Amino acid sequence: MTAIATTTMNILCQPTSEAWLEQALGNVDTILLDHSHCERKAAGTAVNMMFRYPSNHKLVRQLTAIAQEELEHFEQVNQILERRGISLSALSAPPYGKAMMNQIRHQEPNRMLDALLISGLIEARSHERLGLLGAHLPDPKLAAFYRSLMASEARHFGIYWLLADTYFDRSIVQNRLAELAIVESEILSTLHPEPRIHS
Repeated sequence: MTAIATTTMNILCQPTSEAWLEQALGNVDTILLDHSHCERKAAGTAVNMMFRYPSNHKLVRQLTAIAQEELEHFEQVNQILERRGISLSALSAPPYGKAMMNQIRHQEPNRMLDALLISGLIEARSHERLGLLGAHLPDPKLAAFYRSLMASEARHFGIYWLLADTYFDRSIVQNRLAELAIVESEILSTLHPEPRIHS
């Protein structure tokens, strides 16, 4: 698959392929619906982490802000869906999320580190792909909407990275993030046949 030039966060090992962009642009309504699900799941991930680590005050404070922002994005995408006459409905999940979650080690403190870094990697990939949509969607309003979300995705990656750096030695964080970034790119090396934000 041919890779395309875009704003890619340095942590991503491989940029998104041109095949994904073509698939996404040809299935905008499905991508929007999946985006709604992604925002809801991202909020849920932050909330679940807050429940798992309630004594980590900095983590709870930072992830509260992320969850709130993800839910705001969820509502914004849902408003776009409504204007386009698209009903909220279930979509089959691509293998990406489950494959990433399978990388989380079960024993603490490794579990916490992996959860933070995987969440950060997903945000980094979202930043890249929403940027691609913002650069290439023919609908100027929809393109502007996606460009407006890029800063949030980059900031969320930064928060997850800083939380990992707060609770773990930096060399451990860097080494594990490098390992997970390779896996993340490998998961996306084969295009999923159904259009999704992370396919």
